[in-house]
Amino acid sequence: MAPRRSARAHGPSSGSGLSSTPGSAGERSSPPSSPLTPGSPAGDSGSDFEDTLRPRRKRGRPRVPIPGPVPKRPRQREPREGLTSGDRGQNTLFEAVRSGKAAMETVVDEWLETYKQDRETGFLELINFIIRSCGCRGEVTLEMFRELQNSEIIHQLTQKFEEDSFEYPLLLTTQPWRRFRANFCELLVTVVGRCQYSHIYDEFLMDSLISILTGLADSQVRPFRHTGTLAAMKLMSALVDVALGVSLQQENNQRQYDAERGKEPGRRAAGKLEALLEKRRELLEQQREMENMMNAIFKGVFVHRYRDVVPEIRAICIEELGGWMRRYTASFLTDGYLKYIGWTLHDKQPEVRLQCVKALQELYNRRDTAAHMELFTSRFKTRMVSMVLDKETSVAVEVVKLLTLMVETAEDVLTEDDCQSVYPLVYVSSRALASAAGLFLYRRLLDPRREEGSIPDGDNKTFFHLLLTFFIESELHEHAAYLVDSLWDCAGARLRDWETISALLLEESPSEGLGDRQEKALVEILLASVVRVAEGKPPVGRDVAKKPSARDRKAQVEERARLTHCLIPVLPQLLAKFSADAEKVAPLLEVLRCFEPSIYCTGRLEKHLELVLGQLREVVEKHGGLAVLGAASHALHALCDPALALRGRPDLLRSHLADQLAEKFQQEVAEMLQGPAQASSLDEEEVYSMAATVRRISVLFNAHDLTPWQLFEPCARLLQYAVDTGEVPPQVLIPTITCLYFHILWELSRLPSTDVPQEQLQSLKTRATSLCSLCQSCLSDVDAGVREKAFMVLSDLLLVLGPRLPAHGGGALAPLVLVPDAGLQSQLAAFLMDHVFNHACGPQELPATEDSESRIEELHQRRVLLAGFCKLIIYNVLELSAASDVFKHYAKFYSDYGDIIKETLDCTRQMDREAWARTLLLSLQQLMTELLLQQGPPIQACEAFLDIRDLARRFSLLFSLHQLRNRPVLLSLHREGIRFAFQEPPGPGPEPLNLPFLEVLSEFSPRLLRPDKGLLLDYLEKTCQERGRLPRGAAPWPSLVTYRRSLQLQEEEASVSGRPLPGSAIKRPRREAPSSEPPDSSPWPSSLSSPALTSTMVRGGPGPPRPPPRDTGSDPSFLRSSSLSRQRSGRNQLTLMEEEEEEEAMIEEESSEEDPPRQAMTLPVAPERLRDLFDSTILGIEDA
Repeated sequence: MAPRRSARAHGPSSGSGLSSTPGSAGERSSPPSSPLTPGSPAGDSGSDFEDTLRPRRKRGRPRVPIPGPVPKRPRQREPREGLTSGDRGQNTLFEAVRSGKAAMETVVDEWLETYKQDRETGFLELINFIIRSCGCRGEVTLEMFRELQNSEIIHQLTQKFEEDSFEYPLLLTTQPWRRFRANFCELLVTVVGRCQYSHIYDEFLMDSLISILTGLADSQVRPFRHTGTLAAMKLMSALVDVALGVSLQQENNQRQYDAERGKEPGRRAAGKLEALLEKRRELLEQQREMENMMNAIFKGVFVHRYRDVVPEIRAICIEELGGWMRRYTASFLTDGYLKYIGWTLHDKQPEVRLQCVKALQELYNRRDTAAHMELFTSRFKTRMVSMVLDKETSVAVEVVKLLTLMVETAEDVLTEDDCQSVYPLVYVSSRALASAAGLFLYRRLLDPRREEGSIPDGDNKTFFHLLLTFFIESELHEHAAYLVDSLWDCAGARLRDWETISALLLEESPSEGLGDRQEKALVEILLASVVRVAEGKPPVGRDVAKKPSARDRKAQVEERARLTHCLIPVLPQLLAKFSADAEKVAPLLEVLRCFEPSIYCTGRLEKHLELVLGQLREVVEKHGGLAVLGAASHALHALCDPALALRGRPDLLRSHLADQLAEKFQQEVAEMLQGPAQASSLDEEEVYSMAATVRRISVLFNAHDLTPWQLFEPCARLLQYAVDTGEVPPQVLIPTITCLYFHILWELSRLPSTDVPQEQLQSLKTRATSLCSLCQSCLSDVDAGVREKAFMVLSDLLLVLGPRLPAHGGGALAPLVLVPDAGLQSQLAAFLMDHVFNHACGPQELPATEDSESRIEELHQRRVLLAGFCKLIIYNVLELSAASDVFKHYAKFYSDYGDIIKETLDCTRQMDREAWARTLLLSLQQLMTELLLQQGPPIQACEAFLDIRDLARRFSLLFSLHQLRNRPVLLSLHREGIRFAFQEPPGPGPEPLNLPFLEVLSEFSPRLLRPDKGLLLDYLEKTCQERGRLPRGAAPWPSLVTYRRSLQLQEEEASVSGRPLPGSAIKRPRREAPSSEPPDSSPWPSSLSSPALTSTMVRGGPGPPRPPPRDTGSDPSFLRSSSLSRQRSGRNQLTLMEEEEEEEAMIEEESSEEDPPRQAMTLPVAPERLRDLFDSTILGIEDA
């Protein structure tokens, strides 16, 4: 029997077998026995769009049951004419591939035996395996194969789908189905490999298979199109390997022919030239056959599917195209094929762009292939360089790796301007991207082997000189820790060369030595490298790649011991050289903290310990800056470790410093407390000396317990004297408050866990109460620094000694709990209003002047103050109603404090929903009252009133989800709001003063349930009759009408007004269904989730409105995202971006806690771990 389907000789559009190929619609014909509906794929099978209508299932169509596993068939079978009814629904290939128990070579060999006995039966088994892999329950029978065209076969198979499920094998991500996908691809490749010398040239197998796969890939049903495209691309990859083998055979044949022809006629073998010529003709015929088959797949599948609407299909095409170019360079590494990768670099989906970049990496990884891509590089280099800023981090990482390969294999392709786009990425927060950029920087700029005349690998001085030049001249960032971490994977061995770094820092030669800026930068790099080794993790703000293994931890311990041995002898020399430079000595003291202190004893390095302690003492006595003193204090604390055998010497130094500072401080306090005249007569040197002494004590107090020196009493007397007279300078007063605070914390930490003496508790309680009283008095100090320090100490002390203290102390610490009285609470709130919420909001208002950095620091300080107050509310130190002073500024100061206030809103909502809702209402009432006092009625037209409504709308977004849980809370909120609106005047007369509050309250009405709206309407009418009756003949109050309309149901209001409400729609009358439609079927979906499979039967017919797909076109350059626009009336709205972001954030937060995830929905927002917004030690974060 002659083959009906031919894909040879004339490309994909020749022959009736490729009737479903794009471009051959005019040659299609439907036999009379199988009429097609107007919406069938035969009418338009070349579309690249998916049907967006819900397919209608014909009534009464029986479903084919899912076949179960069948036993493996015997190796030898009798030939059969066709599939019997008992064999239908069973496919041994599918079961073998799904189970994965047998090798694919064995499975293919058994199938080949069937094909050799009856090629139509064997081919149908292979085709039904592919159909079954699509998730389709139907199968192709022998009659269908002989009598129907491909488009008609696919049209009938479309009706066999299980439309209620959107899943199919290639879409499933569980481990068995991922293994099935790999086995599916392996089977197709193995079929071609086993048949490469015989059956692929029989003009039946490959021609018919390519024809049916082309039809599947052109189907509007996504499983067909997805599976058909994958099968066609894998088939093409296997054919490319066969064509490459044929090409190699042709080269060998040509060499043999040339060698034989070059011999003398007498020495030639008889008939060998004719045999070689015959072999050449055979190979040429095979090459033509392979070219025809590959052209049929490329033009019939790839050219249309590389711009498919489904990103997975586009990614498959680009991935396989890259493999063809890599393996068969002579045929596919041309501009005609490279252009598809270049065009797809602009794809909107990251997975497609990622496959493009990975394909290019394989091409640029070899110098021979990179040399053939000059035109492509010149055309698309700008796009590739710009993709380093891709919004998808994984794509940006691969792009940077691609540019690194271009630097190595295609030199002088990237200009210096191109490289300047990559260098800043070493400071980004993503460690993967930063490491890739670090490798690019190292290969391009820092590799000493690239410098002419440098010593390769042996001397790292060249590397450090280049690194310092880049770090200083680039001026991209001031923290070297991120640069070191970016270079750690590629240049970690060089960065751990402690001997070279020490030698460079101790270099005294004026010609070869480093400059001041270079020394400072190298000290920072040394500190960053030491910290990286000691801690074994990236710096703060950069994500950790993976959890270290036991081997990594062991290597870390060994490397820390090595750096300690290397730097212990040179650290005293470095400290002695840079002891006068605060910017260099502070990082060197930080290096001391990263040592393994036990090596001082085990390595017999006591002499170096004495030298380091001497330098520490000199640094503390010489410097007065907080950074240097803090580094020295923590370094001394590391040496005073109780587990250290030589801790006696560091303890002696600490005691000596404490004795010296305490004695000097008590003398200076005694002199100042002699009288106001003595305090006012202090000159600048005496004030500086006293401030330096108190500052040193406060810094030591932070890391060391100095309570045995009894410094609380002199500090308290000095602070009391400052409160009484105001004669103490602020530079003395601020560290004094810090000393008092640390003294109480150290005393609290020294309390025994059980049997705490009452006298000790009473003494500590007295001191804590005294400090609170003094700090409360300092809140009104004239100096801003004193006020802020007093507020922070007061809030932290109330938090430490708050209601949760007894839970940590087992109840014995209950007498220490401090409860702030009403006066202190009001004073804290007033401080917040005066010093936090009285500044211009919005960073856009900061001028780009020299003091912009100081303004940012001031904003950070105000955020710290607000966070301290919010902590008191969250931990039940202050009443929840005190949060109204914070919540009412949510909208006005959203740009400055929005994250802190939002976190406070979320935490307080989880504490007590009813009290939280009353606090929201109280904040709105306070704003309303303040506006009435400032401007008086009427206020509806004021900008401030519209801001209040805007704030209420933002608050209403917090009630978006969990309506049943929020139902009583919303009812209570509305009732209290109605009572507040009719509060004054109580009797009949003019409009109540607070009545405009009903318009504010109307912003919460959309969150009410329908029955509750009726209850509130009755309550509103009742309250209106009791407290605010209208005069006879008077027009209704506008605020009352607005609120009443917000509570009325849409049907009632539409019937009263005769027109639809804004935002609502009147349903159109449904048309009568045609007679062919079953009476019980409905064109509207029964649920919100739409099926992922769309049938070709209803294409072009009427259907329900469905959510628009993410991409509505075939070509990615013309893809446009659609969005729903909602009409809103009135002024009560934000910009759409702010509103959508806030509502989506609230929905995601609440739905992640309780709602089960939907399988058919994927949220594009990647969850990130939030930082602690109330940590007062965290500085502001700048966008990378």
